[in-house]
Amino acid sequence: MSTTEKLDNGLPDGWELVVGLEVHVELATKTKLFSASPNRFGDEPNTNIDPVTLGLPGALPVLNEHAVELAMRIGLALNCTVQPCTFHRKNYFYPDLPKAYQISQYDQPLNVDGHLMLSGNVRIDVERAHLEEDTGKSTHFGGTSGRIHGSEYSLIDFNRAGVPLVEIVSRPDIRTPEQARQYVNELRAILVAIGASDAKMEEGSMRCDANVSVRRYGDPLGTRCEIKNVNSVRSLGRAIEYEARRQVDILETGGSIRQETRHWDDADGRTHTLRTKEDADDYRYFLEPDLVPLAPDAAWVERVRAALPVLPAARRIALAALTGADVEGEAVSVVVERGQDNYVKAVVDAGGEAARALVWVQQSFADEGDVPRLPAKDLAALTVMEREGKLTATQAKTVLGEMLAAGGGDPASIASSKGFEALDTSAIARFVDDAIAAQPDAWAKYCAGEEKAAGAIVGSIMKASKGKADGKVVTALLQDRRGS
Repeated sequence: MSTTEKLDNGLPDGWELVVGLEVHVELATKTKLFSASPNRFGDEPNTNIDPVTLGLPGALPVLNEHAVELAMRIGLALNCTVQPCTFHRKNYFYPDLPKAYQISQYDQPLNVDGHLMLSGNVRIDVERAHLEEDTGKSTHFGGTSGRIHGSEYSLIDFNRAGVPLVEIVSRPDIRTPEQARQYVNELRAILVAIGASDAKMEEGSMRCDANVSVRRYGDPLGTRCEIKNVNSVRSLGRAIEYEARRQVDILETGGSIRQETRHWDDADGRTHTLRTKEDADDYRYFLEPDLVPLAPDAAWVERVRAALPVLPAARRIALAALTGADVEGEAVSVVVERGQDNYVKAVVDAGGEAARALVWVQQSFADEGDVPRLPAKDLAALTVMEREGKLTATQAKTVLGEMLAAGGGDPASIASSKGFEALDTSAIARFVDDAIAAQPDAWAKYCAGEEKAAGAIVGSIMKASKGKADGKVVTALLQDRRGS
């Protein structure tokens, strides 16, 4: 992205926001990265452990093949190059990492040089997506912040220690908090679509750290601060906004930014100093002596590539083309996110009205899953009845509710049983004229260009017709009368 492009970043004029994200994703394997202990969320603490997890003397790691394959899926879905790689020991003391080092990848990661496209044709480059093991989880008690400082004691759960992670590191190409939110949302959609992770931020299977800096347009990159403890997309945007403004305030008063790791407190909406930022040298990386280099051959990589499903971006484009909807609109986004775009296509293939099918699925199928219980042919028949004017939108909604509750049904029979019948235009016209006559003030405002004034008139028409008047016909008649 051009460093001179000025976007709405929420900062004072002349300042540019620069963000790079590090997203940690737990992989959907049955077992851990280097041992046979279960990889399972929500179990009793310290039950999914073994000598490798606990770092006991003599315990040796054995690489999980499925974890490697899922990591390659992620790399290929992000347009990365999959390359031979090595594992390193990242040395640091942390109470929930029993070995006092983490097995990770350093200068030779598995996936490199990818990218992710956002709406508006914005490209965010991905520097690397490497494999590593997760740490355990510490829970602090007795304090008010939930952090170790001020707590009376801590409990450690090693169930998560050794769970396979992929760390996806973007380049500093993000320029607004909204782009950061879009990036994480799109990444999450891809991860779920390819089956690499459930990507549940609320359960910690997807975690995000943000490297934030600011600079004057055209200047070199500024000093960055890394923000930890961001556990939702909403919090990510808030944290970036706060941290960027904090840095601008310091620089505008003649101060300087210290490179450090900062903690995001969602309750007070601020970042706080956690520790001075470490550099790679502080971790004393060296090759893991108990693991050989990993070199996926070309045939394996191509098998993984061939097995990738159609990704969310391509599915949104296809659904928008099918239904005539905005590819970046809410309806398309929501239906693809739920995995219901194939169902909309099935409705259209059954002779249904594409645009109405999309609307109904978006609005009424939130609890239906990716394979709704309602047969596609039944929804298709309902949309045809709407198109032919046999049902109003209100009546169709009632009929659809009955169909969903029963898991199917003939919409014509349901409509008949409820006494639904569409009024012809001449009958609707009489209701329109009566409503206009009964509400001269609202009609005068509507004729003067106040569109909202039509609401009261339309409401009285629907009440008088007992919901049988077609809203589209009502609107057309009102516009015709206003024009004459």
